[in-house]
Amino acid sequence: MADDFPRDRPHIHLLNNGVREAYGRPNQRIEPSPLPVRDRAGHAAALLQSIEQAVESARQQIAGRDAELAVGIPGFYLEIDLPSSERAGLDQLADRRQHMELVAVHEPVRPGAPITASVFVPQRAEAYYQRKVEAYRDDDTDRGRPRNEPLVSRMETVRLATARSLFTDDAVLFPEAADEQVWWEVWLREDRREDFERIAQAMNLTVRAHAVRFPERTVMLALASAAMLDRLVAHSDVVAELRRAKDVPSFFMGVGGAEQRDWSAELLERVTPPKADVAVCILDSGVRRTHPLIEPALAAEDWHTIRPAWGSDDTPAWNGHGTRMAGVGLYGDLVPVLAGGDPVPLPFRLESVRILPPADHANDPELYGAITGEAIARVEIQAPNRRRAIAMAVTSANPARGRPTSWSAAVDQLCFDEDQRRLIILSAGNIGDDLMPADHLTRNDLEAVDDPAQAWNALTVGAFTEKVDIIDAAFAGYAPIAPAGELSPRSRTSVLWDRQWPVKPDVVFEGGNLGHDGALPGEPIDDLQILTTFYRPDLRHFTTIGDTSAATAHAARMAGQILAARPGLWPETVRGLIVHSAEWTQAMRARIDACHGAKGQIQALVRRYGYGVPDLGRALLSTVNDLTLIVEDELQPFRREAGASARTRDMALHRLPWPKEELAALGAAQVELRATLSYYIEPNPGERGWTRRHRYASHGLRFRVKSATETVDEFRARINLAAREEEEGSPAGGGEEWLLGTFRDRGSLHSDFWSGSAADLAERDAIGIFPVGGWWKEKPYLERFDAVTRYALIVTIRAPGAAVDIFTPVEAAIAVPITIET
Repeated sequence: MADDFPRDRPHIHLLNNGVREAYGRPNQRIEPSPLPVRDRAGHAAALLQSIEQAVESARQQIAGRDAELAVGIPGFYLEIDLPSSERAGLDQLADRRQHMELVAVHEPVRPGAPITASVFVPQRAEAYYQRKVEAYRDDDTDRGRPRNEPLVSRMETVRLATARSLFTDDAVLFPEAADEQVWWEVWLREDRREDFERIAQAMNLTVRAHAVRFPERTVMLALASAAMLDRLVAHSDVVAELRRAKDVPSFFMGVGGAEQRDWSAELLERVTPPKADVAVCILDSGVRRTHPLIEPALAAEDWHTIRPAWGSDDTPAWNGHGTRMAGVGLYGDLVPVLAGGDPVPLPFRLESVRILPPADHANDPELYGAITGEAIARVEIQAPNRRRAIAMAVTSANPARGRPTSWSAAVDQLCFDEDQRRLIILSAGNIGDDLMPADHLTRNDLEAVDDPAQAWNALTVGAFTEKVDIIDAAFAGYAPIAPAGELSPRSRTSVLWDRQWPVKPDVVFEGGNLGHDGALPGEPIDDLQILTTFYRPDLRHFTTIGDTSAATAHAARMAGQILAARPGLWPETVRGLIVHSAEWTQAMRARIDACHGAKGQIQALVRRYGYGVPDLGRALLSTVNDLTLIVEDELQPFRREAGASARTRDMALHRLPWPKEELAALGAAQVELRATLSYYIEPNPGERGWTRRHRYASHGLRFRVKSATETVDEFRARINLAAREEEEGSPAGGGEEWLLGTFRDRGSLHSDFWSGSAADLAERDAIGIFPVGGWWKEKPYLERFDAVTRYALIVTIRAPGAAVDIFTPVEAAIAVPITIET
């Protein structure tokens, strides 16, 4: 049957309880209902009692406020019941002169149930309703009717409101447990956004930066429990309504194929095809190029396979995995993109190489490294000058506890290639077994990162999740396994690896969650997954993806955005920026802070979470009180004189142009310093015990920061001593004041955090980069002792909350390296 309304653009209509709103006919006259007949004295007495109890509770609530949290006009919210037939009484509840506002209304949930309204009442107007009821009880109008009868006769009872009182969605969507964290739409009262953001920060609520603005309301998303929202309501005047955030994959998965095509067509009208010669290259099961949302970014000449007999297309053998990767790599999670209305410019194009065989074929295990190299060669032959990020979520079990394999070493070699440095992004791999809620984090810490994700030079991606909302009625009673901000249930870690191997994963991106019913193992229900493109668009356009595959696609998308926005950066720098921009979520940070500086415990957590969740804004921009400096440089680590063994040659000293006056003005105020050093090593993977003369890495680099009390000459001497100590096998100094200390020196990417006073930081104005040994030095007969290495150094200072501009004074300054022989 044909639709009786236009279908030129699909829309989501989210009305209360999914019920279509009914509208009256134009010019229809609505007769007022007669006022209810009341026992005047008895009604007034009962109403006054409930008002007095509510106001007394409000006074206690205000008296118990935390002064550091309270924002806005002091006041409280009252919840008032009216008969369902007395809707006209709603207009009588508010009084603009008293700054009283009707903020939310609950419709009756069953016949005969009351309408419930919530009203914000400033503290100075706390006696407003009491006076109205007393006048109703004691006074008459000139017509002989009780004064204030239109208001008071319709009021049934009054009580102090809670967060649940302001919840205007279907009641079944309100979390049963007070401490269950879910995503909420917080509908703010007019001009209250700044107050809301201030109290949300004080309460450590996770809040999305974007907002939707209406004439009297601003809507923002916040992750919180009901108990946290009760506290928010008790300490502020900011909230008008609360609703569950409902943009979830199950909506799009639940509509038919024709409607999915309509959604794709509407999105396609907003898409601008890529123009820059930048690509995200996906090595996977192939990509269905004819999908309407993929075709604008994937040209026929960029659609490859390593075996012509297989073809380049995606197939059922892998359930369309490559096409699902491509959708996330291009658009991210499709839910907000489809539900929004903004233009969608694509900053980069896609490339695809099919490396996975049909169901009746198999790749030889020992050839995975060669297959990866061959796949990359195909795209580089086609477009040799194109800048690209190469993403692969294909892994194999790795019992080697971090030791290199032929596959991981091949990846390291592909990254390092001196003629063609490459940015390669790998999945950390997934736990394949069924998981129960009690398995979360315990199993993750026991399950090692898959091969080849131990590669030193690759960016290895694990999965975390903020997806905890289950809206689909088919899964009522289900709960997410992972709390918001925690590691995804299937993501692997390097907690059990030997100490000398790198931290993996390096970072984590959104990988979805598993839901469980309390009895059976977790399952990837749609609401907890990422919406993406389906490989059979003739059947439907959308499907879901999760785990570290989704996270790897998200990471590749961020890398493509950086490559497009900063076309001159090296691959090593892009890798470093992604890690440098990462921060641990509140859930992760709480575990790290709970270690109270115990290095071993902190190190285990870093091997679980990597450096946290990257942020594109932090990777690309400095702000007024958040200054980032990037240095790209090179040095020759070693030299060999005639007849002598190789020895250390260069170090680099970078003077940091800190805004000393501005930092000094902050005095004892706490500031943060973060430094990240990213470079590639040349691998030597033979399994020979990894002793000093049989090192895997060609070389290593380290960074140290000048202390506030050192002179430059003293700092240089300390760097030389640190280099000698590490060469002799002694722990190098210089890490005690930092969060991770010398633990950061694993692998070929090093990042660490320092915090202290602004005055102290002002004098920490130099950073030294020095080499340590590797097989370039230990094996001079291989004649690589005179090789040059390049590196990216990224340094950020942050003055959170400080009203001082630390960016402008150094906007035009650069760090000038001084190369010194040692």
